[in-house]
Amino acid sequence: MPDIEELARRIIDDAKTNEEVEVVASRSVETEIRVYEKEVESLTRAESKGVGIRVVVDGRVGFAHCGSFDEESIREALESARDNARFATPDEFAGLAEPDGITPTPLDLVDPDFHRASTEEKIALAKELEKMALLGDSRISKIESTDYADVESEGFILSTKGIKSHTRATFAYVSASAVANQGDDTKTGGGYSVARGFGGIDLEKAASDVVKRATELLGAEKPSSRRLVAVLDPRITATLLAIVGGSLSADSAQKGRSMFGNRLGEEVASSRFDLMDDPTEPLARGASQFDGEGLACRRNHLIKDGVLQTFLYDSYTARKENRTSTASATRGYSSTPSPGPMALILRPGTKSQDEIVAEIADGILIRSISGVHSGVNPISGDFSVGAEGFLIKNGQIASPFKEATISSTIQKMLMGTVEIGSDIEWLPGISAGPTVAIEEMNLSGV
Repeated sequence: MPDIEELARRIIDDAKTNEEVEVVASRSVETEIRVYEKEVESLTRAESKGVGIRVVVDGRVGFAHCGSFDEESIREALESARDNARFATPDEFAGLAEPDGITPTPLDLVDPDFHRASTEEKIALAKELEKMALLGDSRISKIESTDYADVESEGFILSTKGIKSHTRATFAYVSASAVANQGDDTKTGGGYSVARGFGGIDLEKAASDVVKRATELLGAEKPSSRRLVAVLDPRITATLLAIVGGSLSADSAQKGRSMFGNRLGEEVASSRFDLMDDPTEPLARGASQFDGEGLACRRNHLIKDGVLQTFLYDSYTARKENRTSTASATRGYSSTPSPGPMALILRPGTKSQDEIVAEIADGILIRSISGVHSGVNPISGDFSVGAEGFLIKNGQIASPFKEATISSTIQKMLMGTVEIGSDIEWLPGISAGPTVAIEEMNLSGV
């Protein structure tokens, strides 16, 4: 974005002597294709771009943005930010991020062949996945949807404090959802493959994933209620980690909205539990060289050997506790920064899922959950969700189960982690985790 960069530099150079000014610009181009019954149901290609400006004067912060790279629009946003600062309430902790001397980790997040695939080739890829999934098992009766999507994003930040950052990344995935039937029983399941670009997509993996997850729980029955060991599939682990990560935001902790508030240095999980937020991991969907304030991203060890090491800070929340930022600011051009996880990773263990299951006399393997938004309280830690999966008996996967509820608290679940697998799975979201076994979970069925 050379033109907008030059304009941003002029805005920074024109800042008044008593002003701190920050310019954030971003651009993204996204393609989304949906195929249904061999035909293209929808195809969109959307470009988003815009500029956000923060102005800080005597502890007063003003912010404004525009959805354009037009110079006049950006100048108007600058004046609006100045006006907003004049009417803002003074805040002793207000201010822009300052360079901290940390060198950004070199990351290659761009597929060099990203633009080579034509729209026709992307459509053909989605159609082929639909065909492969439908033919993958005779019990598959219907493919509800098949999607291909990719995005190229770019952004930069300039400020009067000397911050200068530039990021660029590409990402692509295919996914499908299938319906399977066996007698009167019907199940749905989805699968996908993710990569940095079209060429990295693995159709065989995606199709196999769809078929397996759509058919494996056919014939499931309600389980009996009891307390047992619950083994979380990597995708379920990722969901749990995302909830935990939200509570590790310094903003949540400072506002009394975190289950981990005032627990720094305390044991909050099993000694097996090592949780990091690591945007420098190139396999993570949220990988980036810089955070939302232009500071170099780094690996932050949140929980080590079960002990809470730190919360995630941006520059504002760090000032409130006389700390340094962990470079965890997240934002878009139309919002101000706030701290949060970018790439949560639970350190994998050494055992496969089969090896973990082999050590369990009475348990369940959870393959899907429902009701997370209503059944999990990120402040109290209460956890109660619907679950489906397999019973585990004497170290063997037994019959599938459905229409059950698992419950506990997140605090007890972390402390009750008895095994962590080696099978980490990289997902489109902010978190990645392996199989995890948790003791003393409540299973409610019949």
